[in-house]
Amino acid sequence: MSLLFDFIQRGGLLMLPIVLCSIIGLAIFIDRSVRLRRSARANAAFLDQIRGNIRVGKIEDSLEICKSSQSPIAAVFAAGLRRVGDGEAATRQAIEDAGRKETAELEKHLGGLATIAGGAPLLGFLGTVLGMIGAFQTVERLGGNVNASVLAGGIWQALLTTAAGLAVAVPAFFAHNFLYDRIQSQVHAMEERSRELMLLLVTGDESIL
Repeated sequence: MSLLFDFIQRGGLLMLPIVLCSIIGLAIFIDRSVRLRRSARANAAFLDQIRGNIRVGKIEDSLEICKSSQSPIAAVFAAGLRRVGDGEAATRQAIEDAGRKETAELEKHLGGLATIAGGAPLLGFLGTVLGMIGAFQTVERLGGNVNASVLAGGIWQALLTTAAGLAVAVPAFFAHNFLYDRIQSQVHAMEERSRELMLLLVTGDESIL
């Protein structure tokens, strides 16, 4: 741990925002992973409960099932069921609006993770450039009378920020893509179940869901 703090200190001021990016990125990943796991479980539990219970003409009973669930799919179903009496077009629009809202909730903070994946290396490169400028200013100040070890020491310290930036950006990049794929999987399932709900409401075929 002391070695890590030593590297951060040697890397200069730009190591601080890089470290902050790593903390924020980890927090986003944990938050979204927990959220997606919970929503997946809630979706599965809701669909098990709603199958065989949703009935055309028993909208209130079906709505109560939706209200008792924390599932994103339940929220979409509830939005559609509330507008059944307003016609097919209104029901479909309500389902689509609710779907977009739930998708946005699932994707919350994902853009922040993408920003960290792209921004952390830039902070690292900037720190390296500033460090190299400082190293060569030292060379100029000493009139070129420096040995190789002094110059090498200044350069490796400058390169610390680049290494730190990449160390933060690489896992953030993979974490973003991992979460994005899981979100898209849930969104696709939500769209499929929404289409099935519309078919049920239009045709009355209770075997669809």
